[in-house]
Amino acid sequence: MQVSKNPTKQTNREKKKLTEDYTMSRSVIMAPESPVYFTSPLVFSPTSVKTPPSSPRWTPPKKIMIACPPRKPKETTSSSDSNTALKRKRPPMLDLKLPPAVAPWCSTTAKTPGKADEVIEAEEDGVYSVYCKRGRRGPMEDRYVAAVDPGERVRKKAFFGVFDGHGGSKAAEFAAMNLGNNIEAAMEAARSGKEGYSVERAIRDGYIKTDEDFLKEGSRGGACCVTALILEGELAVSNAGDCRAVISRGGVAEALTTDHIPSQAKEFKRIEASGGYVDCCNGVWRIQGTLAVSRGIGDRYLKEWVIAEPETITLRIKPEFEFLILASDGLWDKVTNQEAVDVVRPYCVGVENPKTLSACKKLAELSCKRGCLDDISLIIIQLQQFVP
Repeated sequence: MQVSKNPTKQTNREKKKLTEDYTMSRSVIMAPESPVYFTSPLVFSPTSVKTPPSSPRWTPPKKIMIACPPRKPKETTSSSDSNTALKRKRPPMLDLKLPPAVAPWCSTTAKTPGKADEVIEAEEDGVYSVYCKRGRRGPMEDRYVAAVDPGERVRKKAFFGVFDGHGGSKAAEFAAMNLGNNIEAAMEAARSGKEGYSVERAIRDGYIKTDEDFLKEGSRGGACCVTALILEGELAVSNAGDCRAVISRGGVAEALTTDHIPSQAKEFKRIEASGGYVDCCNGVWRIQGTLAVSRGIGDRYLKEWVIAEPETITLRIKPEFEFLILASDGLWDKVTNQEAVDVVRPYCVGVENPKTLSACKKLAELSCKRGCLDDISLIIIQLQQFVP
């Protein structure tokens, strides 16, 4: 029996062989076509887990992303001038007076929610009801307007609107205060001899005028809008953004507006054609990676792609038209069109004393129960009051 002269050297050699065998058994090189592909050796470092350009899984980017427009830098003043600058700027802000919410032809119900207001309610028996509930994300940013011809027998004229603000409430409040007036002014101008007059054109001019005036204010933020203009038995419903109008036609829900969101094919093509891009951020499609709606009032830094031009549909009010729901996306994100009609109908149709305000509360409650954190604003309009 031969005995090794150097037992320590033999022991080290055996350990080294065992280590190499163990390392080979643990080394797994994935093929390039595998869903998980690593280059060899596998080393865990911030730069090691990559898909090489030669891999079949790698494809070149389809388009070049365009950066968001840079924001205007804030002006700075020296400490010695700061008090003087504040004194010069503050009086116009304090003395700013906006025109009345709507033209004098109608009675108006509107209220600007305060910071402490959780809920805003308004109604005119048998005609309409308004319900606004503040969400859990911050101050109320929604606004509304409800204006009805004071005629007791046959109401021939009315204007309703829901305005969903984002980035603050200034745009929504400005639209609620001015849009009705601007549409009325456009209609009067068109009646005074212009050929090709139409309600749709007047509404479009009113929206664009409101947008232009708000941009001149220099305020940030924007607002989605949905409005209903009733005139001599005609119903004109318009929207810019993701607020929605749904009508009940004999108990069947029918959306009268289309949500203007970047993922909509028509809006997607328009945005890209104008040099913008649409990107998916955390499951939500956004313009320039920021805004999830593609039309509305304001949004000055994205104005090249976020247009104020509304889409309008005009209908003759018929006896089968039961009621109209105007609401912000706080409702429609959690409640379907038909569900909304099914909830409201028992309160409004076939009853001696319609309770549209209770129906509004029921809809808002349903949305909240399903997890809505956003502001919820809605108006229910009894169309039977306007049948010619």
